Formats: sequence, C-alpha cells, structure tokens
Amino acid sequence: MPRATPAPSWAVYDGRMTHAASTHGTAAAPAHDATVLGACPHDCPDTCSLVTTVRAGRAVYLRGNPDHPQTAGVLCTKVSRYLERVYHPQRLTQPLRRVGPKGAGRFEPVSWDEALDDIAARLRAIAARDPQAIVPYSYAGTMGLVQGEAMAARFFHRLGASLLDRTICSSAGAAALQVTLGGKVGMPVHTFADSRLILIWGSHSIASNLHFWRVAQQAKRCGAKLVCIDPRRTETADKCDLHLALRPGTDAALAYALMHECFVHGWVDHDYLQRHTVGWQALRARALQWPPARAAAVCGLPVAAIEALARELGACFERGEPIGIRLNYGMQRTRGGGNAVRAVACLPAVLGAWRRRGGGLLLSSSGWFPVQRDVLYRPDLLARSPCPQPRTINMSTIGDALLHPGGGSFGPRIEALIVYNSNPAAVAPQSGRVVQGLRRDDLFTVVLEQFQTDTADHADYLLPATTQLEHWDIHLSYGHTDVLLNRPAIAPQGQAWPNTAVFRALARRLGFDEPCFDDDDLTLCRQAFGTAVDFERLLRDGWAPLPVPDVPFADGGFPTPSGKCELFSAALAAQGLDGLPEVLPNHEPAGADPRYPLAMISPPARHFLNSTFVNVKSLRDAEGEPCLEIHPDDAAPRGIADGDTVEVFNDRGRHRTRARVTTRARPGVVVGLGIWWRKDGLDGTNVNELTSQALTDLGRAPTFYDCAVQVRRCAAA
Repeated sequence: MPRATPAPSWAVYDGRMTHAASTHGTAAAPAHDATVLGACPHDCPDTCSLVTTVRAGRAVYLRGNPDHPQTAGVLCTKVSRYLERVYHPQRLTQPLRRVGPKGAGRFEPVSWDEALDDIAARLRAIAARDPQAIVPYSYAGTMGLVQGEAMAARFFHRLGASLLDRTICSSAGAAALQVTLGGKVGMPVHTFADSRLILIWGSHSIASNLHFWRVAQQAKRCGAKLVCIDPRRTETADKCDLHLALRPGTDAALAYALMHECFVHGWVDHDYLQRHTVGWQALRARALQWPPARAAAVCGLPVAAIEALARELGACFERGEPIGIRLNYGMQRTRGGGNAVRAVACLPAVLGAWRRRGGGLLLSSSGWFPVQRDVLYRPDLLARSPCPQPRTINMSTIGDALLHPGGGSFGPRIEALIVYNSNPAAVAPQSGRVVQGLRRDDLFTVVLEQFQTDTADHADYLLPATTQLEHWDIHLSYGHTDVLLNRPAIAPQGQAWPNTAVFRALARRLGFDEPCFDDDDLTLCRQAFGTAVDFERLLRDGWAPLPVPDVPFADGGFPTPSGKCELFSAALAAQGLDGLPEVLPNHEPAGADPRYPLAMISPPARHFLNSTFVNVKSLRDAEGEPCLEIHPDDAAPRGIADGDTVEVFNDRGRHRTRARVTTRARPGVVVGLGIWWRKDGLDGTNVNELTSQALTDLGRAPTFYDCAVQVRRCAAA
C-alpha cells in the first residue's frame, strides 16, 4: 500500500520576496502587503513580466512590470483579468471522481490519496500489458518549462508511455524555419522600431501580440508604413496603411510574386545572396514563374495591390531602409503552410534586409534560448522503462487515435489518456471524433485542470491544478529574448496542486526511485538554463536578457548546416521533397466541391486565447456569443441577415451559431471566431466540429484554416 501523501508544507514569503520553496513549489501568504514578480503563462509571443500585490494572503492587484522593457507596465485585456480566473467561483478546488456517464460532467469529491492510489493502480495494470497504451496529452495551457513538461516528461519517459508529437500550433512554421534559417530565430522584436516598412503577415497583432504592436506604432510615428496580410479585415488591418485580404492558403504565391518583382526590377542584394545564401539562382528561376497576375488569380487579390506592395519593398530597397516582416502562426495552418513560411522567409535574403537593424523576419525567437531540455525532461529514463522506444501519437490526429482499434503499425489501442495543460475536446481538429473517443467506456481518462472544461466533463478523475500565481515556473519567449521567472504569490486555492506535485506523487506510487523525481520546483527552475542564465538576477529582477545581437545575420552566420540562409534545402531534397518553397493548393480549395463553396478560418476571438478565458465573465461579456462572420455578398443569396441562426456544415459535421454579416470577412471566406467551449454552442459544438485531421506539408501540423463549408439559414423556431 503506498504511503499517504504528505500534507503540503507551504513556504513563506517575507516583504523582501524570499524564495524558500516547498516540495510543491508554492508559497504561503505574506503577513502584510507584498509585491511578487511573476510571468504570464499563456500561449502568446509577449511573455509579460507580472507584478502581483498580495494583501492578507489574497492577490488584490495584478499589473505589468514597468521595469521589464518588453512589458513596459502594460498587460493585454485578457491577462489584466487574470485575478478573475484565480478567484473564479467555478474554480476546481478538490479532486473529483466520475459518477455519471462519460461526458455528463457528474463527479463526487475524493481525497488526494484515494485518487492517486487508484490512478496509479490503473496505470500499473495497463503498463503491465503495454505502457504504450498510456498516452499523455498536453500543450500550452502554460508555457512554463516546469509546470509544462518537466516532471511530467520524466514520469512518462520512466513509464515507457507513448510519446506525444506536440504539433497543434506551430510545428509547420518551426519546420520551415529549421530548414531555411536553421532554427526558430530571427530579428529581435525591439528592432522593429527602426523598420521603415513592416509586413504583418498572418497576425492580428493588436489581439495576439500587443507589445509588438506598440513597437510597430513607434516605427509608424517615425515614418514607417505598416502592411497587413490576412484573409480577415482585423482591427490590426484597420490601422495599417495597406491590407491585402488574400485567400487562405495562398501566401506562398504572394511571396513569390513579390520576389518576382524584386528580381525583375533589380531590387535584389546580389552580394548578400552570393555570400550568405544557398540556391538563390534556383529560387530566382521559380520566382520568375510567378508574375503578379498569376499570383493575383490564386490569391484572389487585385494585380495592382500586389504591384503596389512590391513597389513599397523596392522603394525601401533603393533608399537602403530596413524592411521587417512579422509572421505569426495563422498562415501555416493550411496544407502548404510550411512551404508558405519558407517562401516568406526567403524575402529578407533577397532584399538583403538582414544587413540592417530593423530588417529581417521574426516568426519565433524561441530558438535563441539555451534550454537544457535533456536535463529537464530526462529522455534517458526511457532506457529504464519497459518500452525504451515507444511509439509517437500525433496530437493533431487524436480523434482518430482514440478510436483506433489497435494492431498493426499503430500498436496497442489507447487505454489511458492523461490530459494536462490542454482541452482537446474543444481545441483539437474534427472535435466530433475527439469527443467520440473520449466517451469510450474502456478509456481511462485523468484530467489536471483549473476548471471543468469540455475535456474535463469526460474525465474519470479530475484533479485541481494551481494557477500561475500559486507555483514556481520559468519561461522562455517566442516573441522576445528574455528569460522570466515566476514566483508563487499566494497559497493554492483549496486543495489545488501544481502539475509537478501530481507526477511526483504518481512516480512514488509506481516505485520510481530515481533521484530526479525528488527535485522540487525551484530546483527544476534552476536546471532549465543551468549556468547560461544568471539565476540570481532572475530572483532579484524577475527577468534576464539573452545576449542576442540586434542584427544577428548581417554577415550570415545562420545556424544551418551551411551557415547560410538555405533558400534551397538539400535536407528536404534528400527526403524526396522539393528543395525550393512550393506553392501547394489547399486540401479543400474553396469551390472545388460545389457542395461546400466557402472557405472557413477560425482565428481566436479577440478576448480569448485558444479555449482559455472563455469562462471569465468580463471577457465573455465583451465577446458576446459564438458567431460566424460572413460577407454581405455571401449572406444575401443565402437569405442570411445579421443575427440569424445559421448552420455551418460539411461532411465532418454541423455547427449552429449566430451570423454576423460584416465586411471583416472577405467574399468567399467565413470566419468562425474561436475557441468557445463546445458546451457554450447552440447545439453543444464549436467550429472544430468542421475542421479536419489532414496535416500540413511540413511539421505534421493541423490544417485548421484549410476547411471548406456551406452555410445556410436555420428556420425560425
């Protein structure tokens, strides 16, 4: 019989923010007002530094850290409401066990010992047959390196469980950058202030990258022009000088047309191409096949709009002014998304933009961070497990995986699913299949959560998780180059535990006696970067910068095998793929199937972040209700008026919602703003009822924005 779980022994902060930590890595309330430095945990490039004011054990005020240059005292609308999440009346505060049918969301309270003993016993029995039948499912519910995967990865490696291919957000773009630039690297975000032309490509910066938008506005005040490239006319597009509303999945064609004009008109840095790139002649030949008229037909843009943007590039080139491109991940969520990122990533080399401060490209900065992942995640523990080489399950096809009967190359049927930092019932593609799998009576599901989400409704055990104010963590960023430390500011609400504590306790019950399972959370924070980052500075200031140069690739030095920007990738060619960026049609081009003539994209609603914040009342009230944006030209022939109930459908499913007739949607494209919880939908669905499990060209990623649908007005009740 496993020993009883010890009661938490919380460490104490004094007014000077001491950093004593318990095994659970949380803190008791200070006896008087204190300010505690932390970090925003959410999936956003900005990774803000937070300052929490604590009074009598309660967090009473949360603000951005004015001493952190990237945050500059400003938080987004979402995180400024974070205390509403921490003290939400529906916060989970005790372990729960299912008492009703799967999906009904009916539970009874149990003790931590009872829950953990039973979970461990169930996992032990499954592992005795084949540990690969146990699957972890997690993503970016927290971006923290400690509460994200550190102890969890150690646990699942030692267990020999299936590995998870974490592809659901960024892996197509990451694969593209890897073969082109050598990693997820780019220009430092603060240098966009020196740009004189900024292309905001596939990004709604005001909603999803607010602190970059501040820098872009600084550049604009100095005379820079801003261009938004996005199928939807977002609030960001409204405030740019030019908006190109191209069709979803046609970004590579636009990039090639811009390169065509650069090569034809001589807006090309031949010296940079010759010295610091591989394959520029082949790229030139491909680009010359894409005059603006051809790209315009593919992209659904006026030829004049493409030519006008090319002239802006050319004018900056001729004046020797820096051109900066800010990509985001929206553009890589179609079949050809990886190649589209590759094509755009070629532009700065063609123009020689990397030579100048304020020139180049940024999609992600996370490749600059020297994280000691092997130290944190301990993949060496696989060698001690019953299955040293487990299979890998792609999280983007979890619906099919949960319903697979097992056998053959797939391996054993999935018998247990451990979900943390994610809500797959709402966020995974083709969610009808996901929910069908979660409802299997023979699937044992454990969910670590702060709230009873759609996924939590299907749990056998629902374990209450801490929020960012209640645990230690350490963070990198994919939008800037500062490391941030998160201190716990308050004691956990109720019986909530950090993720790390849960996996430590399960490891003990399964007899894993390796010393690494005794590492507390502060130790894990110290291990994340080792000596590469000044941890004492993190403890003092809450953040520490990396020494990334402002003009990192002025003289080449890319982290590719060649040391050059690889416009032609020998690595891709060796895999039988095109070494140059390709222009690939969508899996579901709008109009290819007359039954489904409309393209649908599903970007996050402005007041939500994926499925997080949906249950925060102030943000929910600001967002209104689930809706589908449809252009008047598409609404009129369908008899759809603003506010009507409509049904959006394809072969995968049907979703009822409200119509919002607006020119924010371009003709031929409808916009299902997400990601609402399924239980908030008119018929218990959300937009992911319609998205597919088809994958991208590179990176094995989902194709959320490659989705053909039809829309019809529902008869009045």
